[in-house]
Amino acid sequence: MEQNISVEFKNVSKEYKLSKKASNKISFLLFHQKRINRKKVLNNISFKIKKGETVAILGKNGMGKSTIIKLLSQISYPTSGDIYTNGKIRSIIELDAGFENDFTGRENIYLKCRILDLKKEEIDKILDYIIDFADIGEYIDQPVRSYSSGMRARLGFSIISHIKSDILAVDEVFSVGDYKFQQKCLNKITEIKNDENITFILVTHSPEMAQKFCKRGLLLDKGKILYDGDIDTCVQKYLSL
Repeated sequence: MEQNISVEFKNVSKEYKLSKKASNKISFLLFHQKRINRKKVLNNISFKIKKGETVAILGKNGMGKSTIIKLLSQISYPTSGDIYTNGKIRSIIELDAGFENDFTGRENIYLKCRILDLKKEEIDKILDYIIDFADIGEYIDQPVRSYSSGMRARLGFSIISHIKSDILAVDEVFSVGDYKFQQKCLNKITEIKNDENITFILVTHSPEMAQKFCKRGLLLDKGKILYDGDIDTCVQKYLSL
């Protein structure tokens, strides 16, 4: 892999297995007839992203945008093809993933950061910043099971956004919390993507967000890359679909 490349997808395809009908499960149980329908979400796609690039992935629902982030983050794996990465990857997808309901918010910060390979000394250095940014007050020392979904999302975003990475992948998380907190999230994302050492990848339905944060766009349609290039041209093609 070239040294100036952060991410490379090479002939990547991804299929999911789907039941054709709900009754198929009953049919399988009664008659052992297994009927599976395969849905190809990504179809032999290839692209490279250079270090420090800001790239938006656009497309209608079901076109494979989020699948790319999940493959990149190794939440899922390709059916065929190869994915290469250069550096530490952090993804903002399911913000409260990995939380333990019986642990406090503070304890969950340590838990989630340890899962992401940070040492205790490293966590100690960013703990106060995470707590301050999440802004959930005394609830930080209450069990997470008592949190609202918004509070869980705020804490999750705060944790991920304060961990240093080489590649940051964000999947449409700008509706976190109230308006004031959304602006904090946007400002934090802006701060991160302005770091020339960080490769920034954004999955979004919003042309405005794509143009605000990214210079390059990938347009997906039916599992294929319909366009790869300048973000303004990409947005125009996306709106014309």
